[in-house]
Parts: sequence; C-alpha cells; structure tokens
Amino acid sequence: MIPGGKPQVIVLGASLGGLSAIPVILGALPRDFRSPVVIVQHRAILSDDAGLVEALQRGCALMVREVEDKDRLAAGRVYLAPADYHLLIEGDHLTLSTEARVLHARPSIDVLFDSAAESHGDRVVAVILTGASRDGVVGAQKVKARGGIVVVQDPAGAECRVMPSAAIAGVTVDRVLPLDQIGPYLLRCSLATIR
Repeated sequence: MIPGGKPQVIVLGASLGGLSAIPVILGALPRDFRSPVVIVQHRAILSDDAGLVEALQRGCALMVREVEDKDRLAAGRVYLAPADYHLLIEGDHLTLSTEARVLHARPSIDVLFDSAAESHGDRVVAVILTGASRDGVVGAQKVKARGGIVVVQDPAGAECRVMPSAAIAGVTVDRVLPLDQIGPYLLRCSLATIR
C-alpha cells in the first residue's frame, strides 16, 4: 500500500531474456500479494500464447492470464499482454489496442507505462527488465513525472543490457536491483510505503 491506502499497480516490461527473468520475479510473490501485476513481454506475433501463460504460471502462486479487452484489474492477479496488441490500463480496466507499433514493438512497454501513469499516478511501480531496445524509457519518465516508482534490473546480470542501461541513462530511477531482489522489493512496496 502507499499513501491513502490505495493499492499499487505493478507494471513490468521485458524483451530479450524476459522469459527467463519474469518467472524469477513472479516466483517471489506470495498468494496474498496485494497488487495487480501487468506485463508486457516483447514476442513474435505467432507466439504460443497458451504456452507462455503456462510457463509463467509454473512456480507462481498468483493466477496468470492473458488479457482480454475490458478485463477488470484485481489484486493479486498477473495480466499478460497478448501478442501483437498494445495493453493499456484505464482506471480499473485493461484495454487492448492495435495502434501503430512503438519502437517496432506491439505490445509496447512505453504504451503500458504511459497509460498506467495517466490512470494511477503515484500508485504505479514500473519495472524494466532485460531487453534489446529502448522501449520503456519514455513510459518510465511519465511514471516518474506522476510520482510513481521506477525499478530497473541491474544491467550487469541482465541477459541483454540494452533496455535496463537505457532506462538508467534516461530516467531518475528509484532502484537498480539484481533480478532476485526485485520480487522481494515489490512485496515490500505492496506492504508499506518505501522509496
């Protein structure tokens, strides 16, 4: 929880290497985790969506599901952007869009982060993981501008350093953490106000 007792929204973006990194974070979150977790993972248009959900569900105590348009955000749920759709947060709902690609990506991390910042302001915790593009930097700047928290995976341990390094260079981040410390940090964020 953060000031005002309102639940936080965790938004997480990954690209190259994310399929190995995301399960480490999800595996650290307990069944009673209080915040929704919304994920954009760059992937091929024809990727096996069911297989990805199953892979993320293994070792995760929270329910993982691929987003359908107008899904309602719920505490302790993990929402995954479908291939070839932007994912946006609008209040307590998730919406899908086929607008133009951003930095060659759809879904775009920037689009998710920007919509979360607009909708939830200082209740957003944005996490940027391993990846091979600058996607997420502009969105993370908007999260910071609205008073949210930005966490970045330490590039030294990332499968691909480009994305986390770009975030560190382009945003005043709150935490740069090794992968195995991000989940515990998100748990602390959900329990108390920390910076």
